[in-house]
Amino acid sequence: MAEDIKFRHTMPVQIRFSDVDQFGHMNNSVYFSLYDLAKTTYIKDVFGSADWSKLAIVVANINANFFMPVFFSDHLVIETAVVHLGHKSFTLLQRAVTTDTHEVKCECCTVMVGYDLATKEPKLISEDYKEAICRYEEKTLEELSKERK
Repeated sequence: MAEDIKFRHTMPVQIRFSDVDQFGHMNNSVYFSLYDLAKTTYIKDVFGSADWSKLAIVVANINANFFMPVFFSDHLVIETAVVHLGHKSFTLLQRAVTTDTHEVKCECCTVMVGYDLATKEPKLISEDYKEAICRYEEKTLEELSKERK
């Protein structure tokens, strides 16, 4: 899925002692915390000090594929890219990658939906935010609007 994607956002992570389970590898539940942290830094990098009451987005769907274990001694980064941009949602693709071997250990796909805090309903993503994503990803809205297979 990620072969043709340029990941412009990377976030190094430190694997903590508590992240490792009795089998000597990082517990699968930890990946979601790392992906969440990388989502936060991605959003800050793309939108700057955006007004969160106007930006309000929520996770509508999240799925991960675990390819191989991460061990305590691994050096890891989380890569993040927007791979689809719709009217009310966008899709993030994230990967946990070792910095020395460049092995993709896990891949996560998250659908984020614009959300109206007053009505508690989905809402359109503003043109300003769409333009910011396109600029950051160095893609046109047309390119990001295409459905991925």
